[in-house]
Amino acid sequence: MSLLVKDKNFYKTLIRLAIPISLQNFISIGVAFADNIMVGSLGEYSIAGVYMGNQIQTFLQFYVTGIDAALVIIATQYWGRKDTDSIKKLCAIAMKMAIIGGLITNILVFFFPEKIIGLFTPDAMVIAEGVKYVRVLAFSYLLFCINVILIASMRSVESVKIGLAVSLSSLVSNVILNYIFIFGKFGAPAMGVAGAALATVLARLIETVMIVTYVFFVDKKLNMKVKDFFARDKQLFQDFVRYGLPVLGANVVWAVNMLSQSAIIGHMSAEAVASVSITGMLNNLVFVWITGLGAGVGIITGKTVGTGQFDLMKQYSKTVQILFLALGFVCGATIYFAKDYFLMLYTIEEETRIVALQFMGVLAVTSIGRAYQATCLAGLVKAGGDTSFVFKNDTIFVFGVVLPSALIAMYVFKAPPWVVYACLQSDQIIKCFVAVVKINRYKWMKNLTRAKPEEAV
Repeated sequence: MSLLVKDKNFYKTLIRLAIPISLQNFISIGVAFADNIMVGSLGEYSIAGVYMGNQIQTFLQFYVTGIDAALVIIATQYWGRKDTDSIKKLCAIAMKMAIIGGLITNILVFFFPEKIIGLFTPDAMVIAEGVKYVRVLAFSYLLFCINVILIASMRSVESVKIGLAVSLSSLVSNVILNYIFIFGKFGAPAMGVAGAALATVLARLIETVMIVTYVFFVDKKLNMKVKDFFARDKQLFQDFVRYGLPVLGANVVWAVNMLSQSAIIGHMSAEAVASVSITGMLNNLVFVWITGLGAGVGIITGKTVGTGQFDLMKQYSKTVQILFLALGFVCGATIYFAKDYFLMLYTIEEETRIVALQFMGVLAVTSIGRAYQATCLAGLVKAGGDTSFVFKNDTIFVFGVVLPSALIAMYVFKAPPWVVYACLQSDQIIKCFVAVVKINRYKWMKNLTRAKPEEAV
């Protein structure tokens, strides 16, 4: 078997899918980056407060994108069979689950912001800034849930450009509104971090209008109607729970991991919190193209496995592994050589700059492993039908390696922040050894679709 697929259509399809998704992700990160830079001008406490406030959004995001991932994994297999009726029913199931999560989060954050942010940091100044931010941001949660599921429904049928258009509008509107409300321009009051939150809420509203208009009035692949989101199908619901729950579980585990990491960093110093926020932003900007390519691989994998072309999928998997390992080295080198220049964009104290440089040095190494194992496990193993493996794998590493090692380094050995951060990132390298074995055994290819009644006869 050749290590690289020779069929040019594979690469053309991957690029066709990956470019809009990557640009969409890049623009979404650009929105967060604009927030980061503008809020960064307000000082370390504002950066740290917004970062801690966004941990709530992070948890909701992992929950909703878990539903999103489950939907895409199952729906793309049905798309391989052109069964759009089943896809619409799956979209209805996903939407209901997402809305429930958004409403619960909205209520909890609006009424108990101090207690929730207090879970991540004891710093009163950071908590105060975070509360200002999330009280307003809470109104965006439900809109965010609706947008994610509708974009996922389009991605399931290879309509990826609408996500790009929505993100582009969000970037433009968010940057303009940030400038107006954070700094008090054009007659608006200077709201600081609350202004950044208000800008996000208004940008989400614009996104919602765009994606709803497209799904219900422009798209012809699914041709969805409002009534479709009230449809019920007991068998498909059981399938969604059976195959989707492990995907959602993996995202929840990862959300707990990220929140725990934030709490660990938050108990160090405001400088460490600001440093990890800045480091995370550089990481997101560098990895945006990897994420887009990984999403493209997932769509191709689901469609190929859904049509039963297992031998072809084996060929694809070899190429994918080589591709992402190579891209991992590119990402690592980019982070290492860009770190000094990236920090010039921020107005921060020297101590924060030094810690951020140390964090970025760690990230330059661990990003190599992340590009290979995380993307391949999601784009091949999970998208190929073995939805429970990533959940089990993440659970073992998060609670057995990552968090214990970081806590021991911090409280037992009193290690410096960069060592604790290295422990928090250690699984990105160790998981590579698990991934290479799992992927190349090929037992992850599973068809998750049900035959239509007329097909079963």
